[in-house]
Amino acid sequence: MGQKVNPIGFRTGIMLGWKSRWYASKKEFADLLVEDHKIREFIKKRKDKFEKAVYPSIAKIEIERTRDEVKVILFSARPGVLIGRKGERVEELQKELQEKTGRRINIKIEEINRPELVAQLVAEDIGEQLIKRAAFRRSLKRAIETTMEAGAKGIKIQLSGRLGGAEMSRCEKQIAGSIPLSTLRANIDYGFAEAMIAQGHIGIQVWINLGLFSGEDINGTNAKTGEAPKKPKKTYKR
Repeated sequence: MGQKVNPIGFRTGIMLGWKSRWYASKKEFADLLVEDHKIREFIKKRKDKFEKAVYPSIAKIEIERTRDEVKVILFSARPGVLIGRKGERVEELQKELQEKTGRRINIKIEEINRPELVAQLVAEDIGEQLIKRAAFRRSLKRAIETTMEAGAKGIKIQLSGRLGGAEMSRCEKQIAGSIPLSTLRANIDYGFAEAMIAQGHIGIQVWINLGLFSGEDINGTNAKTGEAPKKPKKTYKR
C-alpha cells in the first residue's frame, strides 16, 4: 500500500496559499465547499459536441468570495481561447455559472507564460498525445526534455493503465533531475490527468521541481519561524 501525499496539499498553508479564499459560518461552510467543487468540475469537464474541452489549458482555478459576489480566477496558457471574440465566451461562462449557483459571478483570467513548467498542463499535453495514438515512451521523453530545457530542476512522470494496448495494466515511470518530495522548501508542482483511449483509461501523474521557495514567494506561514534553534555543542570537562 502506497504512502503518498499530494505535494500541493502538503505545502498548502505553509509555503502555498489556499485555492479557495473565503470565510463562512459552520452552517454554510459545507454547502459553499461543495459549490466550489461544482464550479471547478463544470469548467474543467465542459465539452462540446465533438468531445473536446470547451475551456482548454486551464492549470488551476482559484475562488474568492465576498458578501456580494464570487470571484473565479482562471489560470490559462491560452487566454485568447477562453475570452473568445469580444469576450463572448467569458460572458457565456459567467451567465452559466450564475444560473448554476444563483450568485453573481466575476471571472478573471490570468495568463501562464511558461506552460512547460506547469505540471497540470504537461500532464494534459501527454494525455492529448496518447489520445492521438502517439507512442507513450516518445511522449514521456519529449515532455521531460521540454521541461528540463525550460529550466526545471527535476521532473517525474508516471503513467498507469494498459500502456501500448497490453493485456495487463502496469506503471511506467521516468525521472530526470531531483524531486525532493519531503522537503517543504522545495517548490514541487503536481498535476494529474486522464487519457481515454480505446483500451481504457490511462492515468498521468507529473511532478516538477521548480527549485526552492524564496522569501517573497511564500504565501503561508514562514517556515523559518518553526525551525528548532540550534543548541551549542556541550563541552565536557575531564
